Amino acid sequence: MVQEFRILGPLEALRDGAAVQLGGPKQRAVLAILLAHAGETVPAGRLIDRLWDDDPPATSANVLQGYVSALRKALGRDAIVTRGAGYAVVVPDGTLDLQLFERHASIGAEALDRGDAQAAAGSFRAALALWRGPALSDLADEPGAQSIAGRLDELRLAALERRIEADLACGRDAEVVAELSELTAEHPLRERFRALQMLALYRSGRQADALDAYRDARRTLVGELGIEPGPALQELESSILRQDASLLEPHRPRGGPHLAPARIVLLCSLELGSLDALVAIAEPLASAAAGRQLVLAHTVSAQHDLEGASAVLHDRRAALRARGVETRAAAFTSVTPGLDLARLAEEQEAVLIVVDAPARLLEDARLLALLGAAPCDVAVHVGRDPRPGSVLVPFSGASHDWAAVELGAWLAASREVPLRLAGARTERNDASRLLASASLAVQRTVGVRVEPVLVDPTPEALLGAAAAAGVVVVGLTDRWQREGLGRTRTALFTGDGPPTLLVRRGERPGGLAPRESATRFTWTLLPIAAT
Repeated sequence: MVQEFRILGPLEALRDGAAVQLGGPKQRAVLAILLAHAGETVPAGRLIDRLWDDDPPATSANVLQGYVSALRKALGRDAIVTRGAGYAVVVPDGTLDLQLFERHASIGAEALDRGDAQAAAGSFRAALALWRGPALSDLADEPGAQSIAGRLDELRLAALERRIEADLACGRDAEVVAELSELTAEHPLRERFRALQMLALYRSGRQADALDAYRDARRTLVGELGIEPGPALQELESSILRQDASLLEPHRPRGGPHLAPARIVLLCSLELGSLDALVAIAEPLASAAAGRQLVLAHTVSAQHDLEGASAVLHDRRAALRARGVETRAAAFTSVTPGLDLARLAEEQEAVLIVVDAPARLLEDARLLALLGAAPCDVAVHVGRDPRPGSVLVPFSGASHDWAAVELGAWLAASREVPLRLAGARTERNDASRLLASASLAVQRTVGVRVEPVLVDPTPEALLGAAAAAGVVVVGLTDRWQREGLGRTRTALFTGDGPPTLLVRRGERPGGLAPRESATRFTWTLLPIAAT
């Protein structure tokens, strides 16, 4: 039996300290995907989509079965189990380096937040010591592993930021200045590293250099993204200018204004005329709790359109700020808008993207690129402004359905309305048990009122249930890239009912996740509901 799995570097499985031969790149990618979702059943259709992107061979199902069979021979017969139409890897506690990394990082975060910076720095160092290079570096050419590797590398940077924060709290200001100079050069758009660099310079008696670091950060952000630094970085600059004594304190809780980043809801308008409808959906999500912020983004193909688009965005920004919603806005030219908006979501560490639905929906190249590359959940808005009434989520327990439940609960909490979960009713069985599990998970996490709704398994019945809702939130199918939306979702989008949000689940934790959550490995409603 395999005793250790490693994905924080090249993919490895060890037995008695010796590496297990795992086969070719695609077979290894199957194991990497399963390990990144340890504790979950990954549908075979999703594995096929990940392995071959949007162009699987006709024999993909048989090829996938062959990969799983070969991995079982290498790892042990019980290492990968079949559950329904999917697979799950069996990972005993303490045998996956990602588990150990997140455990150390969580202990470090708790220590830092209670003021024990020395213990925090040690825990973060232990977490970072588990890394053996870029995540899944041996699978860099495999599309199924690329998004996972990107998110894992993001985790390493987040832990590195917190380790440096702990070092600063221990008084190691001068020691981290050189390291931060390298990190800001390597990651010039990452505002957290910029804030830590400014603080380290200021505490080292280099106020002028700290202010120069802010000016350099602003030039870079405005020049490359057309966006001003976030409120945390701006407030830190103001604190340095007035020589705020609190900046010299050995530790400030994470909620302190100079280091805590806002949680970003990124609003991407593919068509500028859809901006107001997107704002109506996204505004309650940003104003529901402190520490959230809206970023409005729009791309244009021609430079002469840039000024007008920017003016529209900043008009909306001014109106939102007048209503108490912290907002930033940026327009920029792009020949690959979907990919560039996904890149912006990565750079701004967005927890959710809200985007308008183009007329051709999943045939639109911009939307397909955004859905394929975005690191976080994506909600595609179809229809009108939200109206009074509950939030309805059709639910079958699939992966993207759980993301829809998370977003539905977030919307219901922000709008102070019930969340209604709709499941199928058949002659022999119904979905009430599944709905009960989801309901308990939501109540445990959010506390909103959850109401089960049983409907006949037809598009017409679901449309009838949706008629009284204020918003409908529905997950993509697990095989959306190959099979499209399906009859039920198409009926929701083309009918005259309430606005609908189509949700694609991302690797990054959603907007309801605790701030210390690192990935969906540690934050998801799915494991909670299964307990």
